[in-house]
Amino acid sequence: MNLVPVPAGEFWMGENANDKFANDTERPRHRVTVSAFRLGAFPVTVAEFREFRPDHPDPGAPDWPVTLVSWDDAAAYCAWRGGRLPTEAEWEYAARAGSPTPYPHGEILAPADANYLYSEHAEKVGPGHRTPQGTYPPSAFGLHDLLGNVAEWCADPWRPRYDAPAEPDRRVLRGGAWDYLPRLLRVSWRDSLPPSARRDNVGFRLAADSSNETGLTRFTGFTGKP
Repeated sequence: MNLVPVPAGEFWMGENANDKFANDTERPRHRVTVSAFRLGAFPVTVAEFREFRPDHPDPGAPDWPVTLVSWDDAAAYCAWRGGRLPTEAEWEYAARAGSPTPYPHGEILAPADANYLYSEHAEKVGPGHRTPQGTYPPSAFGLHDLLGNVAEWCADPWRPRYDAPAEPDRRVLRGGAWDYLPRLLRVSWRDSLPPSARRDNVGFRLAADSSNETGLTRFTGFTGKP
């Protein structure tokens, strides 16, 4: 399991300035401080998950990101590996890798950047299925497929807005998937499912604290836009 060090830092979490696809789930934009942690360079693969559950029914290739895993399955696997799921703030911080734009590299997503199915003009541009780890280039932090391929479970209970009460019967999804449009692969995009749900486009990534001890992502408050 290749875990990449992610440095501590601060960032603006949520909607990007002048982003026409932003919605209330991405608001209010707020400043977040993140402790150093480690994150899987790739989503957990079919082969890796079968080390934990040999009878897992995912029909994909061994080096494809695993799907048909619930949040409960993902959390159990991470605990078995001695890690955890990333928090939602850790996930977005890692996906941005210092960028303030809708995608880590700028305003536009191209088919060479990530695995997604249709362009914003309804043209089929993706392969129409999951792809092996390493197919698309890494981020500035050395992480692959944070956008596209499979949407990823995060540790947090869902909040329909960042300043809304948590809904413990739903868990956060991030990153978008192979059958999505580019607008759903923006780094600020958020969604949720019940923790028991299993989908053919949802997987997860292993995280761990740098010290091998439980750490926290600290929110510094809803202070508005810079």
